[in-house]
Amino acid sequence: MYDNALIAAKLRRWEKYLERYRLPSWEEIPDIGLYMEQVVVILKQYLDYLPPELKEEQFITAATINNYVRTKIMPMPVRKRYYRVHIAYLILICSLKQGLSLSLIQKLIPPTMTEEELHAAYSAYVTRHAQAAHYFAQQVRLAAGPILQHDIPFELASDRPEDLIAASAVVGGFARLFAEKMLLLEGKTIETGGDLTIERK
Repeated sequence: MYDNALIAAKLRRWEKYLERYRLPSWEEIPDIGLYMEQVVVILKQYLDYLPPELKEEQFITAATINNYVRTKIMPMPVRKRYYRVHIAYLILICSLKQGLSLSLIQKLIPPTMTEEELHAAYSAYVTRHAQAAHYFAQQVRLAAGPILQHDIPFELASDRPEDLIAASAVVGGFARLFAEKMLLLEGKTIETGGDLTIERK
């Protein structure tokens, strides 16, 4: 079903892309008041890590942005114009929703943050995003070792693309569950944090 030579070439190309890819810094985000059409274009440029084969599935549209505003996941535009704060929220939402539900994203980045709070949160996220992309590329390189023709011991390594697909889906599911579990612990203590059984001295 799969051509391993093609898979290897695609993986090498994607790895190089992920190693270079960076979200824009806070200062690089325009703060001049963009209209919706301009926002959609710029977001597609900033979040350009979908494979070309999937780009026709429009994951950033005016309708989705309007929905984020309507459901108060982000602040309202100012006279139909979107500034740096709005675009930063959209970058965070659109990249995080690959792994979190919108309700949990709202807990992580509430729409009531001040500009200073958002600036700090966004800048930290940009750094963490780059680190996570690098880590992910390393894990893919290890898992696809037999296909890429290098022998580095790794439990999930396989020369069958079907195995890599299944393992990636499972790891992605566990990663999402971990993120959700951590978010749900916010504000809780060891006494109120659930049904843990703890032996106290």
